[in-house]
Formats: sequence, structure tokens, C-alpha cells
Amino acid sequence: MLKLEDVATPMSKNSLDSNTSLQCLFPILNGAEFYKQLDELKKLPVLKIFDKRVCEFLHKLSMLIMSDSEAKNYADIISFGFFIRKANIEKLKKDYKDSLRNRVGRGLSFHIAPSNVPINFAYSLVAGLLSGNASVIRVSSKFFKQTEILCRLLENLRSQYEMTQYIKIIQYSHSKEITDKLSSLADVRVIWGGDTTINNIRQSPIAPRCVELCFADRYSISVIDSKALLKLNESELQTLAGHFYNDTYLYDQNACSSPRLIFWLNKDYANEARNRFWHYVWLNIKDRYKLESISAVDKLITQCDVALNIDNVKIEPTHNNLISRIYVPLLDERVENYTCACGSFIESSGDYIKEVLRIVSKRFQTLTYFGVDSQMILEEIATLGILGIDRIVPIGKSSDFSLIWDGYDIINTMSRVIDVR
Repeated sequence: MLKLEDVATPMSKNSLDSNTSLQCLFPILNGAEFYKQLDELKKLPVLKIFDKRVCEFLHKLSMLIMSDSEAKNYADIISFGFFIRKANIEKLKKDYKDSLRNRVGRGLSFHIAPSNVPINFAYSLVAGLLSGNASVIRVSSKFFKQTEILCRLLENLRSQYEMTQYIKIIQYSHSKEITDKLSSLADVRVIWGGDTTINNIRQSPIAPRCVELCFADRYSISVIDSKALLKLNESELQTLAGHFYNDTYLYDQNACSSPRLIFWLNKDYANEARNRFWHYVWLNIKDRYKLESISAVDKLITQCDVALNIDNVKIEPTHNNLISRIYVPLLDERVENYTCACGSFIESSGDYIKEVLRIVSKRFQTLTYFGVDSQMILEEIATLGILGIDRIVPIGKSSDFSLIWDGYDIINTMSRVIDVR
């Protein structure tokens, strides 16, 4: 029988105590209490998608986030609060208007959140609730203040909203025994993480009718029209640079949606456009982004690695190591193998978008763009029949969560349809 240690304490910067197998962060429970409530969680009735009670609960949570003095210090929490506001949930609901009557949850959803984006677990939780499911969310064993804040705000709502019964947020270090137990009970399993993490978790079997969604390692790119950028005035360039910061430096370029390859259209204008763009990016980051020493070393190693393995590359000079730029005149498929973070970019240029799309593999996730028609990009992708690129969004929107992610319709996948004839 699975044994859990005694009492789950509120999360601290020490993360998991070495003597504790599992902590239930919301609600705060000891191991025995968590497993007792897990049995009760399995018995909760499934909900219709976008259940009115869920929407009301999320609206109240949004209001708490927006008024919380501590939450205001974290842009990602505020963005999450904005996402779950009433107006946005109603807007999302309209996309499923034809399914509201005959789609319901599958039961218990078990989510394994990633360690690279602190707020990701909250979006996964919302997807589970809007899909009509109870949710057990395993958060990273790393300490993130964002997790602590959201658990505190959820605790404030626990006595007022029955929907909190559908939520359990837990934390445990690598334990196949616990993952086995939770996986065996799940009707939906959602895994966010690297390929190795996913393969390891898949060693824990799920029930035959359990549905699994895996959000694995991905690679993202940005396409910028050089002529369009050169038409921007100073204020517009500052805005674009700020949007690019949100796509990249905000999460240390660790998000799967953060662009690592920048492709410049209209090659004859690319050098001038690149110089202007990166100057404004540097102005944007120089006083707000701190580069850790280990990351600076990693960036240097990546530069050397690319230079040794790809022909005719050029290491571009920059003000300092906050921005690392490697220009590759002729792209090939090996580019996606170089994924250093914290402001490390590979650049190339050409006159046709198919010059970059031809190297796209199924690993490519998001394409952000500026000055380019998104429908033209979509048509080129469809014409070429490539396996990659699941999202096409403007620069500044790469990290905006959507219920369509990695090519999955999350609501439809996590819910079941009742066929009525």
C-alpha cells in the first residue's frame, strides 16, 4: 500500500522537506487526509463544460488576484488573473456554444506541471475545470512565489465556493509510486515537460479509457519583415521591443513558445532592420534583466558549438552578453538542436517565408510575426504540408495561453460528448 508521510506544511523556500513524500498545498492536508479526499474527489459529479459555477468561481478568483498587493508584483500572475476574468471566459465560451449542452467532463484529471514556467499549473487547472473535471495538479518541487500566492488566494475562497472541492494542488519529488497511484485513478492525464520527463511518467500506466495529453519539448521561431520594421518610429520600436521581451526574457526564454530563431524577410533591408531592432531590445532589457553567470557561460558554449558545426556562421557583436546573436546565412534542420536560453538567438534572412518553413519539423510550435500577413503564413504551411507550427501569433503574444495549444483543442479532448439522436 502507498505510504505517505505525516503532515503537509505550507510551501517554503526549502521546497520539499527530505522526510516528506507528498505535500498537499491546497487545501493544506496531511497524507492520510489527502488520500481520503482523493477518494471523495473521484466521486464528485462531472460538470458540463463552462459550468456556470466554475465561471463564477474563476471570476471571483480573478478579482482577488487583481486586488492582491503581493500578486501585483508578478506580471505572470496578473496575466493569469486577466485571462480568467469574466469577459474573457464568456468570450472563450462562445467558441464552444454548439457543445455546451452535450459535453461533460471525463472525471478526475491528473496534471503534471512543468518546472520552467511558474504559472503554467494554474492555466492547466483552469482547463481542467472548464472541461468539467476535478483536478489534481502536481506542481514543481522548486519554490515559486507564484504558486504560494495562488494557493493562498484559493484558500480564501474555500469556504465560499463549492468548486474548490474540485481542486487539489500537490507537490512531491520524483516518486514513481505516487505517480503510479494517481495515474491509475485518472480519467485524464496531462503532462507538461521535456521529452525525458514525459517518457518517464509514461512508465506509470493509466486506465484503458484514460485520455492523455502531452505537451513536450518544442521549438519556436519569429518572422519579421525588414521593410515593415524600418517604417516604425521610435515609439513604435520601443513597443515592439517590449512585446519581444514578453515573448523571450520574461521567462528566461525557457517557454516552448519563446522564439529562438529569428528570420528576417526582405533580405536587402535585413542588416539595417536587425541593427535597429536589437538596439531597441537592448534598451528594453539592460536595466530590467539580470543574466546569471552560469547562463552567460552557457550562451558562450552555444555560440562555439554552432560555429563548429554549421558552416559560415557569424557571431554578431552586441553591447554585452544580455543578447547573444548568431547569424546563419543558410538554414538547415540542425538549427533546432541549439536551444540555449536567457537571450540566445539564431538569425537568418531571405526573401521568401518558405526559406525558413522548409526546415520546420514536427518539433516546431509557435511562429510569431511582425509585418507579415498571418493568412499568407498559414497558406504556405498548408501548401508545403509541413508537420510543425501549431500557432501563428503576433510578436508579444507567444506566451498568451489558449484553449487550443500544441494543436490540441484542450476542452474537447478533456471532455466527452454525449451523442443524442
